[in-house]
Amino acid sequence: MLRKAAALLCALALLTAPQSACAAPLHVVATFSILGDLVKQIGGESVAVETIVGPGEDAHMYRPTPQDSARLAKADLVVINGLGFEGWMDRLVSGSGYKGPVVVACRGIAPRSFGPHRHGGEPRAFDPHAWQDVSNVRLYVKNIATALADAKPRHATAFAAHARSYDKRLAALDAWIKKEMAAVPTDRRKIITSHDAFEYFGQAYGVTFLAPQGISTEIEPSPARIAALLSQIKKEKVHRVFFETLASPTLIRRLAEDAHVDVGEPIYSDALSPPNGPAPTYIDMMRLNATRFKDALTLNGS
Repeated sequence: MLRKAAALLCALALLTAPQSACAAPLHVVATFSILGDLVKQIGGESVAVETIVGPGEDAHMYRPTPQDSARLAKADLVVINGLGFEGWMDRLVSGSGYKGPVVVACRGIAPRSFGPHRHGGEPRAFDPHAWQDVSNVRLYVKNIATALADAKPRHATAFAAHARSYDKRLAALDAWIKKEMAAVPTDRRKIITSHDAFEYFGQAYGVTFLAPQGISTEIEPSPARIAALLSQIKKEKVHRVFFETLASPTLIRRLAEDAHVDVGEPIYSDALSPPNGPAPTYIDMMRLNATRFKDALTLNGS
């Protein structure tokens, strides 16, 4: 009798172990909060997502920790932006011993260069902030959905369904932003932000962006750059300056004071807000920024 009971328990264990393994969520590590949200939208309850650089944190200034290495060592899948945005990521992957797949979310996107008109004519690298154009994020979603399906084939149908549903929301968002920006007179669509994070937004939605800092928030602008930017503000009649939530508002406020222009409400560029903030998801962030841009640029009419 005891032998039969033991045999039955062993058989049950063999049957349930694979099911438990299949039921366990896929452990995904995303490099920063915007990517983390995209993975959650597509993966649903079938994924457990951790972000290295969390909401309200600056990926440009980030320094990986031993805890980050531990996260990667346990991950089933790692998702990065690419285009050099996470300059510290190669070292982190190497140091953690992670051997699994690394998904480059922006794969297939044509990178945009700032061109010689920025920063005193100096040649510039590609802008890594490709998510600022919603049409690019639709490609991010396809890349992430494919990677999740490859990592957890049993849930591929669910991942594809989530991706299709989210893509419809992104298409509607893209059309809405275009409509909002088109309502602003062309000569008023000129904005100063803290650092160069909006080239893709500008190209997609017809807005000219200038910034005292370059791609990275770590690089302090030179006095010559500040002087040139002040001259450009006055020459092109820029109406608003905005500071990003990750940057100190001091420089932007000084620029606004010296150029006699107004400061708009804070905007989000490289990170989402905490869950109780105004931009806890990618779609929330893009809607908030577009609304604040439009409201500020149309204030007092054209």
